Amino acid sequence: MILTVLIMTGCKNKSDQNKPSAKSETFKISEETIKETARQLKEKYGETYEFRIDRGVQQVASLWSESDGKEEDFVNFCLENFEPDSAKLLTIFSKLERNFEVIFGLNNKMTLKLNEPLHLNMGEITFVDLAMGAYSPMAHFNEDMFANKIAFYVALNFPAYSLTEKEKFADSWTRIEWAYARMGDMFISRVPSELNQNYSEVATQSDAYIADYNIYMGNIVDDKFNTYFPKDMVLITHWGLRDELKANYNTENGLQKQKFIYDIMLRIIRQEIPVEVINKSEYKWNPSKNLVFDAQNKEVKFTAEPYTRYEYLLKNFKALSAMDKYNPVYPTYILRAYDQSMEITREEVEKIFIDFITAPEIAEVAKLIKKRLNRDLQPFDIWYDGFKLRSEINQDELTAITRRKYPDAQAFAKDIPRILLDLGWTRDKANYIAAKIAVDPARGAGHAWGAQMKGDQAHLRTRIGDKGMDYKGYNIAIHELGHNVEQTITLYDVDYYMLSGVPNTAFTEAIAFLFQGNDIKLLGRSNATEKQKVDALNALDNCWSAYEIMGVALVDMYVWQWMYENPDANPKELKEAVEKIAIDVWNKYYYPIFGVKDSPILAIYSHMITSPLYLANYPIGHLIEFQIAEYIKDKKFADEVTRMLVQGRITPQAWMKNAVGDKINGNATLAAVRDALKIIKD
Repeated sequence: MILTVLIMTGCKNKSDQNKPSAKSETFKISEETIKETARQLKEKYGETYEFRIDRGVQQVASLWSESDGKEEDFVNFCLENFEPDSAKLLTIFSKLERNFEVIFGLNNKMTLKLNEPLHLNMGEITFVDLAMGAYSPMAHFNEDMFANKIAFYVALNFPAYSLTEKEKFADSWTRIEWAYARMGDMFISRVPSELNQNYSEVATQSDAYIADYNIYMGNIVDDKFNTYFPKDMVLITHWGLRDELKANYNTENGLQKQKFIYDIMLRIIRQEIPVEVINKSEYKWNPSKNLVFDAQNKEVKFTAEPYTRYEYLLKNFKALSAMDKYNPVYPTYILRAYDQSMEITREEVEKIFIDFITAPEIAEVAKLIKKRLNRDLQPFDIWYDGFKLRSEINQDELTAITRRKYPDAQAFAKDIPRILLDLGWTRDKANYIAAKIAVDPARGAGHAWGAQMKGDQAHLRTRIGDKGMDYKGYNIAIHELGHNVEQTITLYDVDYYMLSGVPNTAFTEAIAFLFQGNDIKLLGRSNATEKQKVDALNALDNCWSAYEIMGVALVDMYVWQWMYENPDANPKELKEAVEKIAIDVWNKYYYPIFGVKDSPILAIYSHMITSPLYLANYPIGHLIEFQIAEYIKDKKFADEVTRMLVQGRITPQAWMKNAVGDKINGNATLAAVRDALKIIKD
């Protein structure tokens, strides 16, 4: 939560563009001054505090700018504000923690209320609703904390630790030491506002580019000008194309449609796609031969997209790498994405993925898919979607139950204590948690919005129709309830506010999916035989999904490494590198399974353009979810979930070791796959 706030507050409004930089590149505290300041502090307080003094003085120096004062002001600040006394340091920590809870909590409450007209059924959405919903009360939080010297005070007295250091000390740190370390994470960089503004503009441009990257599928033709898709079907890349490809297993002309979509993806990756067919409907397009035709089926000349996709990727790299010099703890974006954000090193992530995608179980799952499809596998079968159990659930029957039980949001809210009781919480604890969750009727499908200060409620937004909650809405509501329970326990029951929450997004999603997996049971409609089949299919689905997205994430990882090694590359050179990297990953890890060589398909994901180095979070989330689910399946759900959650926001690997006795890995999924293959034969 705190990391998200700090990242969000780094983005400035356009009106800030002409303001002077928060940190002058020409001003720097000299090494002599840093050493002399540290020497004086050690002389005053003793060598016992050597680490804290050296680290704290260095941190303040790395953040200090000309606008903060001269070198003598820096020296005086350090000499006057370093706190050696442990009792006083704890008092200072408590005051800071309390104040940050007030700031974050009230900001969260304000933002929640301002967004109610957008999220709840409160009438027509107007300009005022949109403008006020976009308003950020925290926009200048970082600037303010540096201006009033609180940021420097924190940096001086609470050392920031690298991920390597956190992992080294994980087993020996006390809870207060973990809390101090999280306080130290608060202010570790001070990126000039113009660099944040520049990245904000690049990110907005990248989003807009992808948002308008639509293909008119009704205009896709074969050699005889036959069409296979509905005339009004428009699909965005990559999400819409991928989901349509998934939907065409076992449908009429399904394989032909999938081949068309695959060819479209290849043209996009290779930048051979005609600009005349990107978000335009005037022309027909044969993507297999890359020919464009007018309405009378006459071939017309076209212009290939001029490396635009890779221009945006390069812009993201340049904007984010420009911040490197202002991040002394994590001096490259690669380190910030993995070590700082995910808190799992790039090397660890790479090893986890390679260990998984080279496991022998993958080949066995592929054989099962081939048998089910009754054909050889194609590269696009990385998106095989046949392990979902949709046909096994009578949703009409379940909807009849949910509509009767939950005619409105209040009925679901009243049933939360019973739901938690059925999951194993005591009556008192179930009532305690339920009292801290409000249920609101949502405009959309629903979401969970957690509180960020004690005394506030988490909000479960769920959509309920005029006839009551249907099964899909109920399924989503149980998922969101899982988020709310996690948010409540990790705020109210974790011992320090600085440790509230979970290590990263994957963990809260894992808890929500655990709740969601119990939805049928909570309706009293599950049996052991069905559950065995469901568990087997879930294991196969989890495995194949992880296998697919791990390759995509490796391509993303290797592309960023290449850009750092070739910072002056142009878009054409980057395109060639991306394609080569994608083919290399495919040939090494996917060709042995699929039997098709040299496919660049792993480079299609739009996340590479709009969400730099985020892709690795998805497969890590798949593995975490499955590890936890497997560990607790023969244990008391409520006891185990609570035990895990009260650890709070320590590092992911430390959290997992304490939770399930092992680090994040794919072993649980692969073991479940071995069992599943004995049950699912065809």
